[in-house]
Amino acid sequence: MAVFIMLFTLSLSLQAQSTLENLNQNLRYSRYSRLSVKIIPQKETNNTFLLQMPVEKIEDNIDFEDYLFSYAIVGSFTEEIADGQITRLTRDKLKSESERHFYFEESVTIPENQTEAYAVFWAKDSRQGDEYIYHIDLKGPYIFETPTFSAYYGNNIPFDQTFLNVEEALLFKGHAGINLYSYFYPQQFTVPLPPMETKPAAVPKEIDVQDDGTFLQNVPKTFNQNGYYFIQSDTTAPAGVLVKTVPNAFPRVEDWDKMVDMVVYISTRREHESLLSAQDKKKALDQYWINMTKDEEISKNLIREYFRQIEFANILFTDFREGWKTDRGMIYTVMGPPEEVYFNLDREVWIYAGIDTNSKITFTFARVKNVLTPHYYQLNRSRAYQPEWFKRITLWRSGKMAF
Repeated sequence: MAVFIMLFTLSLSLQAQSTLENLNQNLRYSRYSRLSVKIIPQKETNNTFLLQMPVEKIEDNIDFEDYLFSYAIVGSFTEEIADGQITRLTRDKLKSESERHFYFEESVTIPENQTEAYAVFWAKDSRQGDEYIYHIDLKGPYIFETPTFSAYYGNNIPFDQTFLNVEEALLFKGHAGINLYSYFYPQQFTVPLPPMETKPAAVPKEIDVQDDGTFLQNVPKTFNQNGYYFIQSDTTAPAGVLVKTVPNAFPRVEDWDKMVDMVVYISTRREHESLLSAQDKKKALDQYWINMTKDEEISKNLIREYFRQIEFANILFTDFREGWKTDRGMIYTVMGPPEEVYFNLDREVWIYAGIDTNSKITFTFARVKNVLTPHYYQLNRSRAYQPEWFKRITLWRSGKMAF
């Protein structure tokens, strides 16, 4: 009876938010999530896909029975998700379990004449109703081609992070070919422009790429340089797997020079230029925080919270750039976790409550087709953001936060 009640509760929830575009996915960006769900698709045939669904256990001692897991396949963001489309993922469907993950695998076939297909994965906390949601394109206009292979940790759980620390290894496995091809990009990126800056950002005229050679599937591959790698099974096709490599301290701050770079979002131009030119970065930063708050204890708390935001931005939004250098990472750092998050085919929308007002602030990130990642978004900038943006920065500089 208890199981029936829990499944019925999940069904009611989905009926209340019956399309992919109506699902509020704000918990994927929460600072207090208990777990993180992902879908990593692997192409098996032209219309058949292996859905690899790892569930990262963020909270200690997670009990499988506290959650209801399920997935569905829909043909558009506006298609109503009927209960008959939902496949329950019970314990007997676990592919494996590790100290850090539950892991499901399901093979799905899309009708040959269907041009769009999206997989949605839910984890519902049966104790308090929280829903962790993740979706991915299987077929659609914003992806080039799904790879026929995937990256795995040493315990055969799919690689579900957005980054890999340098000198660590991954295992690549698939069903097409023996050799894989590796290309390394050492490119560094500048910080994004503020949300009210409407002039286009500078674009590099050329990108350095180095042929990193071939390696065998099913043999651990170590990544030795900071930058990003693109792994392919066929160099004449666009499909591949992105591996962003980062220093061992990442997602935390690596050193004082990096700290100086990262305070750009809440600094005046003069302050930041002064920090960049300082000989003793630690001393200059200490004085910077004290000058801002006029209180040592408030400064300590402000430093801790600001760089915690940077850490979360790195975990959540790293692609071929560090997460804090992306548009979403910038907004997340200053504004905090969005209260509402909605996706559509061509955009991601974040909604915040305004400060001292009943109005809401909406940030829209336009989806851009990118061969390296299906999750590339750019902020639609507007001068209308300026008043609220300055309010949030003023809060930070007074030692407070709006979240």
